Amino acid sequence: MLDGTAGAALVLAGNAGSSLWPVFVDSPEYRDRKPDPLDRWSRRIGDALATCFGARALFPFEGPPFHPFQAWAGRHGALAPSPLGVLAHPRYGLWHAYRFALVLPGVPSDLPAPELDGSPCLSCIERPCLTSCPADAVSAEGYRWEACIDHLRADAPTPCRSDGCLARLACPAGASWRYELAHARFHMDAFLASAALIHSVSGD
Repeated sequence: MLDGTAGAALVLAGNAGSSLWPVFVDSPEYRDRKPDPLDRWSRRIGDALATCFGARALFPFEGPPFHPFQAWAGRHGALAPSPLGVLAHPRYGLWHAYRFALVLPGVPSDLPAPELDGSPCLSCIERPCLTSCPADAVSAEGYRWEACIDHLRADAPTPCRSDGCLARLACPAGASWRYELAHARFHMDAFLASAALIHSVSGD
């Protein structure tokens, strides 16, 4: 039993860097210009793999209540929260994400061994992510998403809006896995769209 989800094993599936980007932009979900293309693409792939392995697919966008993907990933000893709220990976840094999970009826015998080098944040002395945010939305106390949104929604164009989060880009860990520009902009657009929905629901 995993947080209310019955099964023998839970496997998280996602991307490192922009490895998924060329495949995704060539997909019917991206090309049809309908809402939530990445969610729909992830569901198609996840459901197909679940059928193949006799598993059940779970997705981070299902809810509320939402599945605790960050908590599931945090059970891996090599991952730990970064000041940006994103889990830091020993190889990929902040440039990885989970698209779905498979709840398997049995424990696979051929899963790769986990990487146990530890979170790169634990050995980072300069911590440039804390000093690179132009909105002062990142600090040792955590991430203030409201300040980030206000900065991104300013009338004047911002580098974060066009190039991706400057605090995230400042992280030296996994630098070779940084998202390519089109990929970064796609997620920034989705982030702003989600923020606009939250504001409309809350009445702000």
